[in-house]
Parts: sequence; structure tokens; C-alpha cells
Amino acid sequence: METLPKPWFDLAKYREVRLKEALYEAELAERFLEEGFVRNAAGKAFQAWKTLVAAYAVDKVEELKNAFPGRKKPRGMRGRAESALWVLAIMPTTALKQVAQIVGGDVDIYTDKALWIHEYQYDGPDPQAILSPYPDDEVAVRDIKRLVEKVRELAERQLRR
Repeated sequence: METLPKPWFDLAKYREVRLKEALYEAELAERFLEEGFVRNAAGKAFQAWKTLVAAYAVDKVEELKNAFPGRKKPRGMRGRAESALWVLAIMPTTALKQVAQIVGGDVDIYTDKALWIHEYQYDGPDPQAILSPYPDDEVAVRDIKRLVEKVRELAERQLRR
């Protein structure tokens, strides 16, 4: 597997490696589903989505700089990096929705599904559907499969460009 370049050094290479990583994570999600490990599959599908969002956000660096101003000191680095590039590198779950809105389109729309799947990973199904839209594993599996399909579609589209 390729080493992930830091976005403050090479944005194009960063995007390429993140797109490949998204495809690897999606493949793992599918394997977990085949084995019946639904909550593990949910985690891998969510990781694939976060990685994909980071790759797509490369094209929106200027907007990210407006949304995440300032500088941060990344762990293990001597100097400071722009906060927007730190968000791009780490893609914290707490920033995922905001970044997805900046990217727009399917990335924004499917991020909502990804966040529900992320919650399902930790909390499991909710038969009363009070805290989660997933009353059972089968409903969650359908959304996990849809998210994985969208990861593949969007990642492959970017890799071809």
C-alpha cells in the first residue's frame, strides 16, 4: 500500500492515494457483509466514505480555508499547517458534514447516510426506531451496500479524470 502523502506537500498525490484507500475500505466492508459482520461492515463503509470526502475536498481547498481558518500543529510535525489542510488530512467526523456541504452534490447527500451508518456501527439496531432509522440489521445492510456502491462510483470517476 502506498504511503499517504500529507496534503500540505502534494494535494494531487494525496487525492489519488485517498481514492485508492476509499476503494480498499469499501472492499473490506463488502467482505465483512459476506461474513455476516454487519457492524464491522458499517465501520469500514463509514471509513471509506470519510476517505472519499477528503479526496473530493481537495478541489475545495480555498473554501475549506474560509471554513477552517488559522493554523494547527499536526502531531509529529515541526511547524504548523493551515487548519483547512489539517482537516483535509485527518477528516475528523465532527467536520465531515461541513466539509461535505462545501463539496456539495452526492457527497453532501450521502454524508447523511454515512453518519447514520456510523451511529449504527456503535449502537446497533433500534427496533423502536427512536434513536436510529435502522430497526434491524437488514435495513442497515441495504444502506451499507448503497454507500459502498456510491464510494466505488465516485472514487472510480475521480481516478479516471
